[in-house]
Amino acid sequence: MTDRIYLSAPDVGVREEQAVVRAIRSGWAAPLGPEVDAFESEIAARVGRQYGVATNSGTAALHLALLGVGVRPGDIVITSTLTFVATANAIIYCGAEPYFIDVDPQTGNMDADLLEKALVSAAQKSQRVGAVVPVDLLGKAADYTKLVPIAERFGVPLVSDAAESLGADHRGRPAGSFGQAAVLSFNGNKIMTTSGGGMLVTDDKELADRSRYLATQARQPAVHYEHSDIGYNYRLSNVLAALGRAQLSRLDEMILRRRRIRALYSEVFADVVGVELFQTSGDEHDNCWLTAILVNTSVAGWSSSDLSQALAEQNIETRPLWKPMHLQPVFAESQSLLTGSSEDLFASGLTLPSGSSLSDRNLEVIETEIRRWLAERL
Repeated sequence: MTDRIYLSAPDVGVREEQAVVRAIRSGWAAPLGPEVDAFESEIAARVGRQYGVATNSGTAALHLALLGVGVRPGDIVITSTLTFVATANAIIYCGAEPYFIDVDPQTGNMDADLLEKALVSAAQKSQRVGAVVPVDLLGKAADYTKLVPIAERFGVPLVSDAAESLGADHRGRPAGSFGQAAVLSFNGNKIMTTSGGGMLVTDDKELADRSRYLATQARQPAVHYEHSDIGYNYRLSNVLAALGRAQLSRLDEMILRRRRIRALYSEVFADVVGVELFQTSGDEHDNCWLTAILVNTSVAGWSSSDLSQALAEQNIETRPLWKPMHLQPVFAESQSLLTGSSEDLFASGLTLPSGSSLSDRNLEVIETEIRRWLAERL
């Protein structure tokens, strides 16, 4: 039995340790400070935006972004059904209702044709659409070339959920650069981490200023505590921002490592009938946050859950793709427009250990166990 091999463990080392010590020794151990200011500027520059607002989670950043583009109670917000629950939860925080649409089966990202149909349907029903929120699944940017013009044609703001895609691009433009605002996540399992944290990025100064104000308990500029709005305790700490800056300096090398891991899986499964790597088209533009396979059970003779169980017995973590939001009990009554693609991906998909912190020895163990198990199926 090996030590636990995780799906995407944090990749931190001496540089991160030095950055955290620097922040603490500076005297700015409390929330906010010069590390936060620098981190916001550096991330904004990385994704081609003018402004960044660092938050304590990607969920908080999405909540602020939706408020910033004018989402209000009673609105519907159209988003992808194949996502983590935080995307839908942030919509609910605004008093709006999520409207889930299905995905392109090749990428797992929002189906542009369905977006147009959903917007037409909402207009016919006189439903106000507060925003469109595409999700960049597993580090592959959505097809913003198609999505942005559709949203613009209907006069609906687009907020990009780029929580998983920092470092990726779409047709040469960085993930996070699309829409009125975009959000990034620095959760512990993401491509880079601040332990917990996120950021709203935008070119709209008013939106950025308003978001920063609301994220800091909506405190008015008075010596005493004065409040005219309901605010939130959403800001990132100075110490964690220092960690993020160190991680950002290593982002490209961490992405390169994950791409090499994807190439390894491509080799392992190249001749396995009924199995294909997910999202392989244009993967040189992806950050390869997580690599997944799709298993056609009727052809392969085994299921994704069979392989998952076998690897779990060897202490190797895997997970299915996201369970679609329209299948979640909490959203059972939400509107949706579906083709079945997300359900097929959920049934057939399996994400494999992909973290840049995986050692060569870890990868050798994973490859050996997969090949051994596959050989037993022949």
